[in-house]
Amino acid sequence: MSINVESNIRQQPDQVLVDIAEYVADYVVASDEAMETARFCLMDTLGCGFLALRYPECTKHLGPIVPGTLVPFGARVPGTQFELDPIKAAFDIGCMVRWLDFNDTWLAAEWGHPSDNLGAILAVADFLSRQAIAEGYSPLTMKEVLEAMVKAHEIQGVLALENSFNRVGLDHVILVKIASTAVVAHMLGGEKEDIIDAVSQAFVDGQSLRTYRHSPNTGSRKSWAAGDATSRAVRLAMITMTGEMGYPGALTAKGWGFYDVSFGGKEFKFQRDYGSYVMENILFKISYPAEFHAQTAVEAAIQLHDDVKGRIEDIDRIELTTHESAIRIISKEGSLHNPADRDHCLQYMVACGLLFGDLVADYYEDDVANDERIDALREKMTVVEDKNYSEDYHNPEKRSITNAIQIFFKDGSSTDKIEIEYPLGHRFRRDEGIPVLIDKFKKNVYTRFPRKHGQEIIDLCLDEEAFLETPVNEFMNLLVI
Repeated sequence: MSINVESNIRQQPDQVLVDIAEYVADYVVASDEAMETARFCLMDTLGCGFLALRYPECTKHLGPIVPGTLVPFGARVPGTQFELDPIKAAFDIGCMVRWLDFNDTWLAAEWGHPSDNLGAILAVADFLSRQAIAEGYSPLTMKEVLEAMVKAHEIQGVLALENSFNRVGLDHVILVKIASTAVVAHMLGGEKEDIIDAVSQAFVDGQSLRTYRHSPNTGSRKSWAAGDATSRAVRLAMITMTGEMGYPGALTAKGWGFYDVSFGGKEFKFQRDYGSYVMENILFKISYPAEFHAQTAVEAAIQLHDDVKGRIEDIDRIELTTHESAIRIISKEGSLHNPADRDHCLQYMVACGLLFGDLVADYYEDDVANDERIDALREKMTVVEDKNYSEDYHNPEKRSITNAIQIFFKDGSSTDKIEIEYPLGHRFRRDEGIPVLIDKFKKNVYTRFPRKHGQEIIDLCLDEEAFLETPVNEFMNLLVI
C-alpha cells in the first residue's frame, strides 16, 4: 500500500508578498497630487476622530488596558491626554477615526476606508520619534507620515480593485491589517525580507467575519474593527522585528494557505501595479457621516427636502434607483436596532435627508430614530438596480457612485427624478470638495480644542511647507488636549 507523503521543501515567498515588500521598501512617492491629497486626508481623518470623542460609546474603548499604566515616551492619542504603548495607541486612533463612519472610502470589488491605517502609522511614528529624541537621534517628519499613508492607501486599494473579500464573508479590515503591517514593518527598520515575513503573518492571522456589518447582526464592532486591525498590524510587525520567522507560502500552500482556506481556492487578481493611484482617487466623506454607497442618495434626498417637507403625509411611494453594491450592503427592511444599524441603512439615511434637509451623526441616535415618520417613509420606498449604475461603479475611468430618487404623491403628481453620479468627495469634484473638507476639519477641531489652540492646529495643517517639515512628536504635542 502506497502512502502519500507531503513534500517539506520550503518554497520561495509568494509573489504577492514580494510585490508588497518591494513597493514599500523601494517606491519613491513623487506625485505632488498624492502628497497634497494625503495631507487633506490626514486632516479629515483626525477631524473625524475629534468629532467621535463627543460620544461615550467611542471613548469607553480608549486609554490603557490596565488603568493607570504609564508608558514613558509612548504614543499619544490625538484629542486626549493618553500616552500609550503603540499597539494600544493604534487601536485608539483607529477606533476614533472610524467611529462615525465619516472618514475616507475606497469602492471596488472590495470596499474599505484606507485612512483607517493612520491608526498604526501615526502611533508608530510618534513612538519612534519620541524614542529617537530620548536617545539623541532625529525624529520622523510629517512628510514621512504622508508617504506612509500613500503606500498604505495603495496596498489596501489595489488589493481591493479585483478581489472581493466580502463575497467569502471576510471583512475589509483584513486589508487594513495587511497594509498597516507592511508600512509599519518598514517604519520599524524592516528590510524587504522583514516586510515579507510580517505581511505573511497578517495573512496567516485569523480574519474578521463580516457579519457585524450586516443584518441581523449589525453592531458597534464595525466602528472599532479598524482599530483592532491596526493594533494587530503593529503587534505583528513588532514581533517580526524581533527576528520571528515568516511563512513564505502563507497564501499558496496547498490545503493550508489563505487561498484554499479563506478565498475559495482562488488567487488574487490585479488590475494595476502599486504606485500612488489610490490616494489620488480616494473618496472623501465630506458632507454626511453615512456609508459611502448612500452619499449621492442623501445628497439627492436633501435636494428634494423643500419639495416634500410640507407634503410628507401625501407621499404615495419613493423610488430609489441605485447600483448593485448598495443593494447588497445597505438596503434594509424591518427594525433597526442601534446607530450602527441605521448608518448602514440606505432607506433610513434617505428618510432623514427628506425629513430634515440634512444628515448628521446625531440622527442615528435613539431620540431621532424614534420619530415615527422615518419608518413610515422607509415603508414607502422601493429600491431597484440600474445596470448602468453598477457598470460605471466598477469602471476605472469613472468609479461613480450613482443614486437617483423620485417621489410620487397620492394625487398622481411627482417630483423630478434627481440623479447624482459623483459625490462631493469624488476626485471629479475636488475643486468643489476641498474647501468644504477644510471647513469640515475646522468645525471638528473646534469640537475638541479651545479657539486659540484649535487655530494653531488648523494653521499648521494648511501651511504645506511647514507641515511637511514638522517633526512628528511636535505635531502630536499640538494634539494633546
